[in-house]
Amino acid sequence: MEVRFRDFDPFNCWFWLRFANPPGGGERGYVETAFDSWFFLGKCGAFNAEALQVHEEGADLSWMAYDQEDAEAAMPALMHNMGPMEYQDAWARCWVDLGTSDGFGLDVLINALRQLNRDMVEIEELLVGGLNDDWPIEEQPESVFDS
Repeated sequence: MEVRFRDFDPFNCWFWLRFANPPGGGERGYVETAFDSWFFLGKCGAFNAEALQVHEEGADLSWMAYDQEDAEAAMPALMHNMGPMEYQDAWARCWVDLGTSDGFGLDVLINALRQLNRDMVEIEELLVGGLNDDWPIEEQPESVFDS
């Protein structure tokens, strides 16, 4: 699966997936579940690189001291909104307002889609941001903030 970034606006971001073949119902279900789960975690503030105490600790987590004050001091990193997954032939797209979540969340989505590509559905390309000329945007989804 090739991953490419185009013009990127975190408050108005389109994700475009190109499949090897038009996805069937089961394949669509896997992709939509991955996006829905990812967005739910982002809405809960899970993608905050400022608050990665366990990751930064390393391999030995036995008796790790989790610092509540550091956790509370981290700025919130919340996703704001996500539109429905749309399909056209071998393409799918989804609009997301990533809010204040950071690049960590994008890595998590890319990792999940790469594994889906290996195990469930052949995704040839993931485009992050930008628009496709052959699939115009009729109505801009509502964002919490205007770009």
